[in-house]
Amino acid sequence: MIEGKVWTLGRDINTDSIMAGRYCSMQDRNEQVKHVLEDLDPTFAKTFPPGGVIVADENFGCGSSREIAPLILKVAGVAAVVASSFARIFYRNAINIGLPIFEAPSISGHFTQGQLIAIDAETGKITNIITGEYFQVEPLPPFMQKIIKAGGLIAYASKQLEQA
Repeated sequence: MIEGKVWTLGRDINTDSIMAGRYCSMQDRNEQVKHVLEDLDPTFAKTFPPGGVIVADENFGCGSSREIAPLILKVAGVAAVVASSFARIFYRNAINIGLPIFEAPSISGHFTQGQLIAIDAETGKITNIITGEYFQVEPLPPFMQKIIKAGGLIAYASKQLEQA
């Protein structure tokens, strides 16, 4: 179960907006994370509640295929991203680094900033704890859930090799 405070974003959240190109060459993740979503919301890095959940509209993660976008969200303490839809490359990059994401086509407008959300990753039930409203979405396939639980594709593959 994932529970946290909601941070709302709109539609077409571009990977270049999640982590602007001018910060991608930084080697220190602690420095990079200070600039996450800076161009959309200069206060995000300082005010996002650790363990919070981003709820967004359509086309989250569009734009370039920078793998840093989902990674820096995870480093920033984002517990999950729920969006009406995701760009395909962002979706797979998020799974690969172990960031839980959930596609919920009718989610936009049903959460406001600061509300509490609960996500049952195994069943796909997403609940607005404040209003009691819930959404049933298709849960991630079991193999993707295993990758996320392991902390990402590399950690998952390492565990599989250890067991072989």
